[in-house]
Formats: sequence, C-alpha cells, structure tokens
Amino acid sequence: MIALYEQRRAATAEGLARVAFATTAVGDGAAALRLMGGAPVDAVVTDMLLPGPDGVGLIRSIRERSAVPILMITGRDDDIEGIAALAAGADDYVPRPLRLNVVDARLRALLRRATAPAPAAYQQPCPVNSSTGFPTDFPAGGPRPAVRTVGDVEIDQETHRVRVAGRPVALTPTETRLLTELAGAPGTVVRRDTLLRTVWHDRWRGDTRVVDVHVQRLRAKIGSERIVTVRGFGYKIVDIPSPHTGR
Repeated sequence: MIALYEQRRAATAEGLARVAFATTAVGDGAAALRLMGGAPVDAVVTDMLLPGPDGVGLIRSIRERSAVPILMITGRDDDIEGIAALAAGADDYVPRPLRLNVVDARLRALLRRATAPAPAAYQQPCPVNSSTGFPTDFPAGGPRPAVRTVGDVEIDQETHRVRVAGRPVALTPTETRLLTELAGAPGTVVRRDTLLRTVWHDRWRGDTRVVDVHVQRLRAKIGSERIVTVRGFGYKIVDIPSPHTGR
C-alpha cells in the first residue's frame, strides 16, 4: 500500500509496479486506515505530507494495530522528519528527491526482514541456562536455541514473537531484530555502531540517532529498566527480577 498525497502517489505507485510490486495507492491517512482494515497489507510507503492524519499520525495509528513494515518519505535531507517518523514507529525512511532504485531496495529489505526465518542453527534443541538463555553444552559462537530468554523476556526466533513476563508484546520487525541482538549477549554492552551494522546493515553509517530512537521505542514496550544505557558506548539488556518469582 502507498499513502501519498495527490501530486505524488500515481507516479510512485507506477514506479513500484514497474519493479514488480502490487500496489494500492490512496491520497490521505483516513483512506489508508480504511484500506488496512479491510485487506491484508504487506508493507506501507507513506509521505509526511498527508491530509487527515499526516504521515506521523498515520504511523501511530497503524502501530496500534499492526507490525507491518513502514517506509516513510521525508523532505529533502530532512533528518528531523525522519527521526520523527522512526519515533512514531516507522522502520525506515528515504528523503526526496525520490530515486526509485533506493525506494525499491529499502522496501525489499524491510520485507525480507519481516518474513525471514531464523537460521537453522537457532532451531536446534539443546539444554539452556535459565538465567542467560544460552545453551549449556555449546561453545560461544555455536548453535543457539530457537527461543532466546533474558530474565522474563522471551524471543522466539522462529516465529519472531516476543513475550515479557508471559505476556505477548507486539514489536515491529526492526524492534524485534534490535532486541534479539541485545539479547545475544545479556549484561554486555553492545556498541551503537555494532547495532547499526547488524540491525540496519550500515544503511545509517555513522548516524547512531536511529539506534537511540528505536531503543526508546523498545523500552516503552518491554520496560525501560531492561535496557541500560552506557554513555558514550551503547546499550545492554539486563535480567530484571520477576515480581512473581522474586529472582
């Protein structure tokens, strides 16, 4: 689905159709929400300049009901708009002037990450340390369990579902990848530039603000106390004692 205002939507939809995307174009945020309520949507490409609601408002409304990948189109080299879009729940953004090959590549990358299964190594059953979530009989760098745990946070790497204290938590594909990377080394600081490389594949090389924005969103969903900031370096996930077990 593409939600763009009138002057741009036809050309963008036609361009994506040429590179094999089946698109439905709408001209305002309300129409986009109606469309999502009646048909399955694999991804959303939206514009900041939308009537009723605008692009940020549309993203927030979508995130209340769906984890569908969202790509925001922003003003020319406007990082402020891009950061606002990420904070609202977008997975990525591209500035104008639009280049179809860039939009195509970013959109395909979002779709791949949203549907990619966990590597086979992560699906092998093995004994797991209940405190760390790591296998007890594999060396570092070896196979990992399909379900990774840190305290009461559980990440099913096969279904991409997350639970906190036994309750399901709806995360976007990007948030899920970020949480998985942090959970790969509980209690260990993961540098921002490392997260840019592993989660975003260096698309935002040097701009760690994209990491900070997504960490802020992730904290709001799983509990801010579970992700600790180490100033000047990065972030680490920690085991928070469960109120039910006291551990």
